[in-house]
Amino acid sequence: MEISLDLVKKLREKTGAGISDCKKALTESNGDFEKAIEFLRKKGAATSQKRSDRIAKEGLILAKASADKNEAAIVEVNCETDFVARSDTFQKLAATVLESVFTVKSPEVNVILNSKANSGNTIQQLLDETTASVGEKVEIKRTEYFKSNSGFFCEYNHVGNKVASIIEIEGKLTDEGITLGNDLAMQVVAMKPLTIDRNGISKEMIEKEKEIYRVQAINEGKAENIADRIASNKVEKFYEENCLLEQEFVKEQGKTVSDIIKFVNSVSGGEYKVKTMVRYQLGETIM
Repeated sequence: MEISLDLVKKLREKTGAGISDCKKALTESNGDFEKAIEFLRKKGAATSQKRSDRIAKEGLILAKASADKNEAAIVEVNCETDFVARSDTFQKLAATVLESVFTVKSPEVNVILNSKANSGNTIQQLLDETTASVGEKVEIKRTEYFKSNSGFFCEYNHVGNKVASIIEIEGKLTDEGITLGNDLAMQVVAMKPLTIDRNGISKEMIEKEKEIYRVQAINEGKAENIADRIASNKVEKFYEENCLLEQEFVKEQGKTVSDIIKFVNSVSGGEYKVKTMVRYQLGETIM
């Protein structure tokens, strides 16, 4: 049967697949629009399987706090090239994945893949359709979901969406609190802290760092007692560089993040504390 150009265009707009693929799908489905969509989804799934050994190392990081600041989510959605990552099709997919995390209220990728988007398709189907459309492996690498019982969330998405962060502030939701949260989320992206405070760094890590500093000093000819003192001083520096509360505040030299929180508490009459911190950077290894 003859397939009209309008029907081909309609299928292309619906699925994002190429014109030749749409025409073939309609031909194989005898012009049945829904069956043609199913045909393309199956083709997308097959394409995804063929590309399973490809490395999807590009993509987008998106973080978002809900309108009431009571929930937050962050996702990393991967593809193979930056060209595809910057496309409207992929950016729309990543945004849909992010919204689905809020819908299912779970960070489990399998739960997200089986959830339905506003279009009625599952997230897995959308991934398959995008794979067929852009010709690259597309996958959800990781997600996290948070809900606060005693505070609020702020997020920071760096330009280009290659890195983003979420901060949970314990305390009353106010304009001062939100400004503080936004600043600290930016701090996390810029300064890459490992933990909020010293309690988050294991004793084993500190002992390892201290031994490295000590051996370095001895190798430089320092006496053992001097090497011990140097190692202790460098451990303190390690804390200052890797604990959020001890880092120098990026927006005001000479003051630590802890100093800024104390100042905001004093002028606002609030009692703000950092409760949760998460930072995603594109392509980093998941431990």
